[in-house]
Amino acid sequence: MPKPAKKPFKTLQGQLLLDGGSLGGSCFHRSVVLVCEHTPEGALGLVLTRPGNLLLEDSLPGEVPLAFRDVRLFEGGPVQPTALSYLYSNPGHLLGNVLPQLTVGHQIEELQDLMTSGSPNLRLKVFSGYAGWAPGQLDNEMRQNSWLTAPADLSLVLEVPPRDLWKRLIRQRTQWQERILADAPEDITFN
Repeated sequence: MPKPAKKPFKTLQGQLLLDGGSLGGSCFHRSVVLVCEHTPEGALGLVLTRPGNLLLEDSLPGEVPLAFRDVRLFEGGPVQPTALSYLYSNPGHLLGNVLPQLTVGHQIEELQDLMTSGSPNLRLKVFSGYAGWAPGQLDNEMRQNSWLTAPADLSLVLEVPPRDLWKRLIRQRTQWQERILADAPEDITFN
């Protein structure tokens, strides 16, 4: 008897993962995570909704250009909290590795080159740590309905204030049971 055909791998790269109400008590409670990489070998994402207290200049060796001194580091996730990752968009940079015109990077030298490039249209977010999943782990979490998904775009990733992003995306859901989460208290037991 022939084996059933394996389903082709479906990547979530370029998608947003939203807490759908089942992640209370975790670091992903009411968060939005951009999936930057997702292959059969695992996944990597960055939490877009957790601006931290540290500034970029506190975490980079050498001098940070004046235009980037007030850039706040986001808490990108619980894995390797001292590792830096960054998302950037520049109008002349059409091909991205996450979305068109959006690239994720991890090399400090490249980040420093971007900051000293003098590009007036560079948009940049820097993260300490990341969200990581072992092979099959994210796929399993999706089957368990741990996350809701939404397509990502440059505006959502780089322009919407982090404190508003989760509520905005939840309010756009089609099912009313999901939309009511946006106005529910942080701790549902207070309701």
